[in-house]
Amino acid sequence: MSGSGMTGRLSLGLPSKGRLKEQCEGWLSDCGLGLEIAGGSRGYQAQLTGLTGVDAPLLSSSDIAAGLDAGDLHLGVVGEDLLRERGGELENRVLLLRPLGFGRADLVVAAPQSWIDVQTMADVDQVAITYLARTGRRLRVATKYGVLTRAFFARHGVSDYRIVDSSGATEGAPAAGAAELIVDISTTGATLAANGLRPLADGLILKSQAQLAASLKAPWSQEGLELARRFLRIVEARARARRLAILTWPAEQDAAAEAATAAAVARGASRRQSGVLVGAPDLFETAESLAAAGVGPVSVARPDYVFHADCPAIDQLQVRLGL
Repeated sequence: MSGSGMTGRLSLGLPSKGRLKEQCEGWLSDCGLGLEIAGGSRGYQAQLTGLTGVDAPLLSSSDIAAGLDAGDLHLGVVGEDLLRERGGELENRVLLLRPLGFGRADLVVAAPQSWIDVQTMADVDQVAITYLARTGRRLRVATKYGVLTRAFFARHGVSDYRIVDSSGATEGAPAAGAAELIVDISTTGATLAANGLRPLADGLILKSQAQLAASLKAPWSQEGLELARRFLRIVEARARARRLAILTWPAEQDAAAEAATAAAVARGASRRQSGVLVGAPDLFETAESLAAAGVGPVSVARPDYVFHADCPAIDQLQVRLGL
């Protein structure tokens, strides 16, 4: 894949399995894009339909993070937690273009519910010191996120602990006697509770979600960059449209309607011919203002896309790449 930038094509790594795959495909479909998978539904090579020139290899989330780091992918959809867990300064390797609103999860420090005196990281520090003095061993923390855990514990001044790499279900480590604490991803907290654990009050390490990310190490060409710009414009136009509505009134009532919608325009709404494009939170208030001015009937439509000429995220990427 690393040579795809030289051919003018764009590589977009997408999740190959699980809930994140389903959410990603739903997001693409909502944007009017799809996947044409080589070798049927079980294949791992795909192309984006609706935008020619975009290869979409289906990979594990960890492979997408690694591919962005190494420059084997131009773009990828992956959790921010996996990108940051790779260590170093993320901003030197990958540019986060857009949060996608799915794949949400919190990376948290969790303790047994029976540890009623351990509510904060300061409490963990005290317990760790006591535990070392009493047993001669350091407190064990089971996790798959060693890099993020060490950085977080260091910020809180906790040093008397050791990481236990977790290859299986991390939340089961305390009950199995393999660790005293855990650091793991949690969405609702239900799995932690079912295993007799709870997050610490100040134990939130990262609020993660799926990100559309760009590699700063990939061999970008101008053609690939323009494909990325077209792709992101579609994505942003669809996301923008979901937050907007168009109110339309009879043309002969333009004067009264423009006066009635002046406050909405001052807040960022934009005028259309015999209408106004408003943010969804302003919809009913603007409709009420029109009604109070005797304007009607007023119809409401939801746009499918709202395109802007500029694309700041890709402009920033272009600057970072020096292209």
